[in-house]
Amino acid sequence: MSHSHINKVTGAGLLITLGIIFGDIGTSPLYVMSAIMGDNLITKELVYGGLSLVFWTLTIQTTIKYIILVLRADNKGEGGIFSLYNLLKRRYPQLIIGTVVGGAMLLADGIITPPLSVSSAIEGLKLIDGLENLNTVPIVISILIALFMIQRAGTSFVGKSFGPIMLVWFCMLAVLGLTNIVQNPEILKALSPTYAISLLVYSKYDFFLILGAVFLCTTGAEALYSDMGHCGRQNIRVSWTFVKLALVLNYFGQGAWLLSQEGSTLGDQRPFYALMPDWFLPIGIGIAAMATIIASQALITGAFTLVSEAIRLHFFPKFTVKYPSDIKGQIYIPVINSFLLLGCITVVLFFQEAEKMEAAYGLAITIDMLMTSILLAYFMKFKRYKKTFVYPIMALFFFIESVFLIANLSKFSEGGFFTVLIGALYIVVMYSSLRGGKIKNDVIEREDLHNFRDKLRALSRDTTLPKYATHLVYMSKVKEATMVESPILYSILHKRPKRADFYWFVNIEVTDEPYTMEYKVVTIEKNDIYKVQFRLGFRIQQKISIYLKAVIREMVENKEIDLDPHYHAFIDKRSIGDFRYVLVEEEMSQENDLPIIEHTIMKVYNAVRYFSGKPEKWFGLDGSMVSTELVPLIVSPRAVTQLKRIK
Repeated sequence: MSHSHINKVTGAGLLITLGIIFGDIGTSPLYVMSAIMGDNLITKELVYGGLSLVFWTLTIQTTIKYIILVLRADNKGEGGIFSLYNLLKRRYPQLIIGTVVGGAMLLADGIITPPLSVSSAIEGLKLIDGLENLNTVPIVISILIALFMIQRAGTSFVGKSFGPIMLVWFCMLAVLGLTNIVQNPEILKALSPTYAISLLVYSKYDFFLILGAVFLCTTGAEALYSDMGHCGRQNIRVSWTFVKLALVLNYFGQGAWLLSQEGSTLGDQRPFYALMPDWFLPIGIGIAAMATIIASQALITGAFTLVSEAIRLHFFPKFTVKYPSDIKGQIYIPVINSFLLLGCITVVLFFQEAEKMEAAYGLAITIDMLMTSILLAYFMKFKRYKKTFVYPIMALFFFIESVFLIANLSKFSEGGFFTVLIGALYIVVMYSSLRGGKIKNDVIEREDLHNFRDKLRALSRDTTLPKYATHLVYMSKVKEATMVESPILYSILHKRPKRADFYWFVNIEVTDEPYTMEYKVVTIEKNDIYKVQFRLGFRIQQKISIYLKAVIREMVENKEIDLDPHYHAFIDKRSIGDFRYVLVEEEMSQENDLPIIEHTIMKVYNAVRYFSGKPEKWFGLDGSMVSTELVPLIVSPRAVTQLKRIK
């Protein structure tokens, strides 16, 4: 199957890109200029300087850093900080720290963005006469539930539904802005960076408050990178040309209107809605409401991509990943969808209003952007970019993002602590998953199947025991061709000996290529013991029961195995017999005496695994054919207890 079409620029691709990628960054004109003005008197210095800062932030941060540079750092078409780390981990393993921090903060941002976007939309209804005292919380929660429920349909469906709405939205931005620019074309002077420098260096205004407000114009840039696998690099780049033009026109149109209000304060006025003629206001509010609801989509789809990548890197347990369609990049992770929905509802109930949510917005994403810059610097070093280019451009990015971080730290006590706290929770979960898995795997002994060939063969022929299955299949994590975990052999030979005609040991290697479907069969004992190694791409659903039956049928046709002795009485010669899958799950024994830190890590590790769902779902197995066995693991045995026998 060819999936190269995702990188082709098509009308449908551009429309889907508008619906999925640019919702977050595309709705920033609703609140950025209001945030910059704050309670200050409107002056030319503030308007020109604010617009200049917005324009150059979009140009440097979004266009140069993300659209031009970061989108080059893709892993087989997939984007996001985890994908970038996957490219660099062999040469620069120390980058794991920045990767975990950055990924955690972006996922944390995914919990604050949907409530903020939807609340901003619905609170616009209060501008309509008679709805001034409307309680928006129940409406916001209802919309969030509906939004998360449609995720199971896939981003192709979502993009096709949302794309046309966003096209109307961006056209409206451009027309409203241009109409006001024509009335006061002098506002275009703000394109000069001198106004931005003057506002920050020489003005009387609060440096940190202004920068914290300006940063809101580029918060969707990181989600844009994470969503690359859904739409493709070229569709994003071409769409951005149109999106940026619409954004800049609208910002400058708001600036033109603000100049007409010089000497006063905003009060309850909103520059965005002030651009609209009275007759268009209800229509504009409706379009804005739909657009801001769509804005949350970029973070939701980005979260699915991030977690999918994190699972491959062992930062998360094997959550069930579903693929709603065969189009590249279309994924859906039920447990993450549920967690995000629960988090979003908590945010709405905790903050109540969009204005209060803005205080929590921006800090986490700034940290993530800094981490991405660090990985980008190593990527350019890895790709041998010229140092004369790398050092100046990275110094510029680090300087800008460090200043934004300092500015956003002022939001910590006002609500920024919330997203940082969620990010810290993600860091604990990812570290525990990574470290806990390593602790567990380090103590599992491995055995060579050749050393147990005689015992397995004798068990297979022992007719005094009831037959457990014709084909007994064990899932093994060991990649070596003839090796398996000791607990598997213990399960077959000692924990209720299991007689079968054929013993199959299956190992799965997930490749960096998205659509690999390969396998290799290692014969330990002909017509008795085999190890099958599947190499599956990271976009391939693991339907192991279907794949293994196909392998066995092919082996029968090639006369590599003979089923006749076991089915001589059957009329249907096409049958290959019954299957039984045994999943051996290691469990930490109570006999362990671990240090307090490792004990805590294993507790978190086991708790997170509980939410990952049943293992058979990950491997695509029918539950009726699966048995799960728990094997106690002893990492650090307790001291031998001395007992004294008395008469």
